[in-house]
Amino acid sequence: MANSRFFLDTRRTKDGSTSLLKVAIAHQGQTAYIPLDTRLLSSQWDADKAEVINHPDMKFLNIRIRGIRCQVDKMLLLLADSGQLAHMTALDVKSHIEDELHPEKAEEKKRKHEKANSFTVRFVKFANSHKESSRRLYMVTYKRILDFVGAAKLEKLRFEDINKEWLMEFDKFLAITSPSKNARNIHLRNIRAAFNAAIDDEITLFYPFRKFPIRNTPTPKRNLKVESLRKLFNFPCEEHAQSYLDMFKLMFMLIGINAIDLCNLKEIIDDRVEFYRAKTHRLYSIKVEPEAMELIEKYRGEKWLLNILDRYKDYKDYTKRMNRALKKIGPVKRVGLGGKKIYSPLFPQISTYWARHSWATIAASLDIPKETIAHALGHGNYTITDIYIDFDQNKVDVANRRVLDWVLYGKK
Repeated sequence: MANSRFFLDTRRTKDGSTSLLKVAIAHQGQTAYIPLDTRLLSSQWDADKAEVINHPDMKFLNIRIRGIRCQVDKMLLLLADSGQLAHMTALDVKSHIEDELHPEKAEEKKRKHEKANSFTVRFVKFANSHKESSRRLYMVTYKRILDFVGAAKLEKLRFEDINKEWLMEFDKFLAITSPSKNARNIHLRNIRAAFNAAIDDEITLFYPFRKFPIRNTPTPKRNLKVESLRKLFNFPCEEHAQSYLDMFKLMFMLIGINAIDLCNLKEIIDDRVEFYRAKTHRLYSIKVEPEAMELIEKYRGEKWLLNILDRYKDYKDYTKRMNRALKKIGPVKRVGLGGKKIYSPLFPQISTYWARHSWATIAASLDIPKETIAHALGHGNYTITDIYIDFDQNKVDVANRRVLDWVLYGKK
């Protein structure tokens, strides 16, 4: 059973100064203190009788503190009778009593707690806990939610407000500017991730995604079959497009390396390029085959291995230009007096990503084991140090050589 007593806290009081009167709640071997708005000198407090003495307002103060003592003891009895007390710590009891003694403060505390744990605040906090690239994606979702509900409602948005109907309406709103279901699912997954984090932190138990599954729709294959890849590699494209085609070839020959990683390559060590992939921060080591080395020598850079960033503002600017050029590669004819160019693209949907997808698809067609393909692409749960295990890395080297021999020379 918990019990209460008054306590004049002189522990940090200087001589001649007043001390704060408190209610001490003892429960389960712990003591918690509830401060009262009463300050007394040591000479004005009789600890044995628990009453104020030698104070001009002592009658009023004694009536007041006795009333508080009665309220506290009554609340302790009610908690004991209800069975709640057995599951509470001294701090829990203190918090409960303070809320009962000062309902206006309890309401203010509740409002502050709700604001601190609102969906908006928690979502931004969750976004900021991630690395910059992921944080930007979460904040794009935040902006879309803002557009959907408006600033006034967003500030008050609670986890419990985001139910199945809310998610359905939000998805419809996203569809206005984003017809791709898979693109919209990115925002829905970001919201779901914030819910999962809030549940882990015991902020909410509400979870609408049990009734609102997020399902992807099949996407068109982003790869070229070997015949198409040969046709592209050997196509006599326009002079200005040749460098972009060569870089696409190089991406393919380096096992579908991403544009950002290609641009940031610094050097070749022992016939290998080694880099931390920007997307996953995993260490890669890829053997540079002679065909790839020929292209690297053709486009050698000054500060970087390749001259891409010597000529372009950044990798995004280059990738945008490269994708635009790749989509145009195909027969060209001039019509009219001005000789306007009319393009008949070989692969109008192609992009830099197709190099990676094509390598994986062709590797699979050669019956290269899935584990080796996964290792080559950086999938799976292997550790960074696995890259240095010769046996595993040799499998990847052999696989890449087999893919290049098949695509470039028709050798199986």
